[in-house]
Amino acid sequence: MPTSFELTPMMMREIIMDHYSNPNHKHVPETDGYVSIHTDSTNCIDNFDVYIKCENGKVVDALWEGVACTISTASTDILCDRVIGEPYESALYTIEQYKKMIQLEEYDDSVLDEAIVFINTGKQAARIHCATMGWDAMKELIQKEGK
Repeated sequence: MPTSFELTPMMMREIIMDHYSNPNHKHVPETDGYVSIHTDSTNCIDNFDVYIKCENGKVVDALWEGVACTISTASTDILCDRVIGEPYESALYTIEQYKKMIQLEEYDDSVLDEAIVFINTGKQAARIHCATMGWDAMKELIQKEGK
């Protein structure tokens, strides 16, 4: 019998704070072959670059570097976890589902993994941009690479 559990607000906070305090993907690329895009916010401290390396129609690495608030840091770091190893269309589908969740629309939670911790962000207008700017930048990079 499968077990399930409810993701509590405390658990969501812990996941966000872990990615904020110890981001796995926050550094500049150390090798060639990456493309990047800059993103920033006029309403927050967010000012960072998103990098991807793609091969054979897949995202093989994703990084980011710069200054970002807690929400931008955690969401962009989780995003990198979600797209690494994914074919372009799967990565874009995940981004689309995340954006639908943030916009309080129906979405496929099966592809979100830890990104589900931002489920209530759409109810906080001031945080929507912070939670989506890395995702929007990644989408643009993947679409450019996929052409």
